[in-house]
Amino acid sequence: MNRFPLPSLPRGLLRSAALVLGGLCAAAPALAAGNTEPLTEILSEPGSAGLGFVTRVERSPYKDAGNRYDLLPLYLYEGERLFLRANRGGVKILNSGEQRLDVFVEQRLEGFPTENLPASLAGMATRDSAIDLGLAYRWRQPWGTLEAEFVHDIGNTYKGNELRLGYSYDWRSGPWMLRPSLTVAVRDSKLNNYYYGVQPGEATPGRPAYAPGAGINTSIGLYGSYDLTQGWRLLAGISATMLDAKVKDSPIVQKGVLPAAYVGVAYDFGGHKREWAENDTPTYFKALYGKSTEDGCHLAKIITAQCLSTAKTNSTSITGIQVGKPFLNNVNGWPLDFIGYVGLTHHNDRGLQPNGVQLDLFMKAVYSGFPWSDRVKTRLGLGVGVSMAQRVPYIEAASQAANGKPASRMLNYLDPTIDVSLGDLIGYRPLKETYIGFGVSHRSGIFGSSRLLGNVNGGSNYIYTYVESAL
Repeated sequence: MNRFPLPSLPRGLLRSAALVLGGLCAAAPALAAGNTEPLTEILSEPGSAGLGFVTRVERSPYKDAGNRYDLLPLYLYEGERLFLRANRGGVKILNSGEQRLDVFVEQRLEGFPTENLPASLAGMATRDSAIDLGLAYRWRQPWGTLEAEFVHDIGNTYKGNELRLGYSYDWRSGPWMLRPSLTVAVRDSKLNNYYYGVQPGEATPGRPAYAPGAGINTSIGLYGSYDLTQGWRLLAGISATMLDAKVKDSPIVQKGVLPAAYVGVAYDFGGHKREWAENDTPTYFKALYGKSTEDGCHLAKIITAQCLSTAKTNSTSITGIQVGKPFLNNVNGWPLDFIGYVGLTHHNDRGLQPNGVQLDLFMKAVYSGFPWSDRVKTRLGLGVGVSMAQRVPYIEAASQAANGKPASRMLNYLDPTIDVSLGDLIGYRPLKETYIGFGVSHRSGIFGSSRLLGNVNGGSNYIYTYVESAL
């Protein structure tokens, strides 16, 4: 099962990852009928980090709600003790070859549609996604894997519990991996009544009050991956969920089986030599300061130099530090490196709202193969990852409020940069690995296409200057 050895994560990255685990999972969405573990765990080989996305289509459990379409960003990491998946993060209490015991936090992927509410749900209080704390035990044998999970709502949303019992089997042949899966979910009355019940105050002539009570849902699925290269993987899956009979009798639930399909791609950095595990690799320290941009000055305009102005009205600013370690150097012999970063940014919202901080985890591709780089080393970088804010930055909150849309503390993070060697500029060799440059701190909801990111259409841009040094 394990194709890569298990390294130790740098202590700085471990501490920062531990801080963000709860926040990441608290902002993630969930499938209407279960969780994404059978799919996202395909990339969770020990020692690996991954980035990618999965497009999901599923039949909504609610009457006349049709199909749901969602883009699920994949931010994946599997360490010695910590792990992060699309909608789950946690700590490994026990991790032997046959047995594994995890404590985790995840966001339940259930709730009313965020847009285009069907007539069957009109006038009802919104059923939100929930934050669950769970304990998972896994027993792996040659004939398959048995798993038991118990989760409890810690966000005071549905105030109930769920017990999940599952079986899966991994079949591998060359680049192919297939995983058939069976899950039985024992759900208490509080859980089912919240998501699929009708309160007396919500009843209408065509929608009587109803409480389904406790019940059992059953899900079957087939998930798989195909290794295109050592790093790139294609992902796909299909599943079907059978709701408990009492749930299907609810006036807001449609009858029949709930099918779902998934297709995506991911890059697994664990498939290569992990440069950060070597003692002689540098650690990058970066200090930055930036200001918010004007409305309409979006990322595409900034990186093409069509708009480089900062906001004059309600201007806000950021200061931050980032620490990075190389994951891959000179990929395929090219002057291209991949560096994993942890960033902490302070937002100065200048009295418009209380200030806050954000934590960023991202992987950055850095290219330095320009014709003049032997004289003045020049680097072009693009970081991709996830950003978790203590509170939604003012420019995001104001923009979403103006559109009548909710904001999200967790968003996708992009960090395009360009810099040059300060030592080469001034002819002082000890500063050759010190760089000065410009960048953009960009948080985005990926055009409202992802429930994981709160279906936010928009975000924020801060143009910043920085100094970075490799020590």
